[in-house]
Amino acid sequence: MRVLPALFATALAALAAGCSQPPKSENTVAARQLAAIEANRKGETYVRHGELENAARSYREALRLSQSLEDPEGIAANAINLSIVRQRQGRFADARGSLAAVLEQPNLRFSAARLAEVALRHALLDLDERRFSSAHDWVTRADQHCGQRCALSGAIHNVRAQLALQAGQNEKAAASARAAHEASRAAGDRAELANALRLLGLAALRTGDAAAARAHLEQALVLDREIGAPRKIVLDLLALGRAAALGGERDAARAYYTRALAVSEADRDSAGAAEARALLDAVDKAATGK
Repeated sequence: MRVLPALFATALAALAAGCSQPPKSENTVAARQLAAIEANRKGETYVRHGELENAARSYREALRLSQSLEDPEGIAANAINLSIVRQRQGRFADARGSLAAVLEQPNLRFSAARLAEVALRHALLDLDERRFSSAHDWVTRADQHCGQRCALSGAIHNVRAQLALQAGQNEKAAASARAAHEASRAAGDRAELANALRLLGLAALRTGDAAAARAHLEQALVLDREIGAPRKIVLDLLALGRAAALGGERDAARAYYTRALAVSEADRDSAGAAEARALLDAVDKAATGK
């Protein structure tokens, strides 16, 4: 039997080995998917502990892994999560930039629900920056993507209620908040139900109805405590303090503001803490007449 030259034999072996390996094995895909899931979970844990920069780092890694697999669902979920964290940090340009991972990928098929969620995130960013006209445009786009019986209907109505409040349209705000309340109850969405109740309370405050405001806000507070949403608890407590102050109950108002300050500090929410301190100072000045 003829023996092949060593170099030729080695080349054949290398060729055979190369042909036996696919460009991307199922194991590699599965490993990347698991790594993306793990990075996402780490991000959630960091958010719960108020470690926002670590959360952003984890969500960015999860987004990178999802992009490497062209996984539309993973890309959208992690882009949205990263945007939420950046918004909480006050980094609005970065928050919008993360959403570009969805909006600037026309070749990937994102679900209508995810596109609605991304549009809604833009609306919320605009609300925070008081860009109300742009927020209205984005919430309209979210509604168009959402369609009928959409899981985001409650959230969309709530954003419309916030925009109406900012415009001083109290009746319109209350109507949108009631629509959000109905949609959220039907969907079993306690977070948006609490948001709707808070907005109903704020609308009542605008009309000077302290009793109605407190009734709505106390229900919102119960839900937010059950959910475990510190930032929303702070909003509830601050609004309850304003309702108490409107009703002439300064001691009750001070107690609500003090609670809001404690929750804000525990949650490392500097903006909430600053607002609570300002309201506490206002109550003290009103009490002393200085």
